[in-house]
Amino acid sequence: MAGRSELVVSFGEMLIDFVPTVAGVSLAEAPAFVKAPGGAPANVAIAVARLGGGAAFVGKLGDDEFGRMLAAILRDNGVDDGGVVFDAGARTALAFVTLRADGEREFMFYRNPSADMLLTHAELNVELIKRAAVFHYGSISLIAEPCRSAHLRAMEIAKEAGALLSYDPNLREALWPSREEARTKILSIWDQADIVKVSEVELEFLTGIDSVEDDVVMKLWRPTMKLLLVTLGDQGCKYYARDFRGAVPSYKVQQVDTTGAGDAFVGALLRRIVQDPSSLQDQKKLEEAIKFANACGAITATKKGAIPSLPTEVEVLKLMEMLEAWKYCDAVMLLESQVDEDIE
Repeated sequence: MAGRSELVVSFGEMLIDFVPTVAGVSLAEAPAFVKAPGGAPANVAIAVARLGGGAAFVGKLGDDEFGRMLAAILRDNGVDDGGVVFDAGARTALAFVTLRADGEREFMFYRNPSADMLLTHAELNVELIKRAAVFHYGSISLIAEPCRSAHLRAMEIAKEAGALLSYDPNLREALWPSREEARTKILSIWDQADIVKVSEVELEFLTGIDSVEDDVVMKLWRPTMKLLLVTLGDQGCKYYARDFRGAVPSYKVQQVDTTGAGDAFVGALLRRIVQDPSSLQDQKKLEEAIKFANACGAITATKKGAIPSLPTEVEVLKLMEMLEAWKYCDAVMLLESQVDEDIE
């Protein structure tokens, strides 16, 4: 069990995703579905544990077959489930999700209400939260009471105990009553986070501007932040710290399923930060941490399913070494071709 110094505690939802057995169809067209564990905060916790780090999950599941299965998946993957509670009166959340032929994701959620929405502040494992070096969360747990109040209280407990607060909004518009309420509530806790990660889609949603230029990103910067990240899919990541900023390219891979790639990125980055918190003030160290996180996201995208695709540290380092070697070989070949041209 990890001590406080490197423990990442993840708060929020864990659910069952139902994914079509064939690709490129709408939910209505899908002939059948297979179940897969999901939920961004849980994915992040498992990503940390898969990399050899200490991780715990705080949330509520239904006291049903799916809920017990999800708790077992956490334990089997080395995640402390001491923060998990069960609700006898509500079911574990379900989500049907597909990537249509036009490239758009389609979601259908069953949570009216689901167990994760019913977590109360009295059910929080306070001692576990106090041990966190990083307390990570999303925005879905802000949608409805009583979970919203439990979320806010958990943030307070973690912050008072000295944890870094990590926020990935993980926007799911279909779950919110309106776009305006989603934007307002997501931003309502913005100032309290130390580390924030948004995708370029979320950047546009929150700023109203379709651009990833620095002046747009800086609309989301707060003086209290230590790090703001904008992930750009296979284009890599832009980062903004108090004293420096920059961009780190991604690793080019053959993508099969991008589900969970962002969670793998977040988990890997948090793992590196708890190992060496000074990376938040050291640009070279931070870029190395982001390279590692990019590699984790890239590997996850090469396989189907989020949790089964999350890599170990050995797999990540092997990929990084292999791709760096390819870059070296490409550079040597380029130099040799230039020499040959000079001789001619």
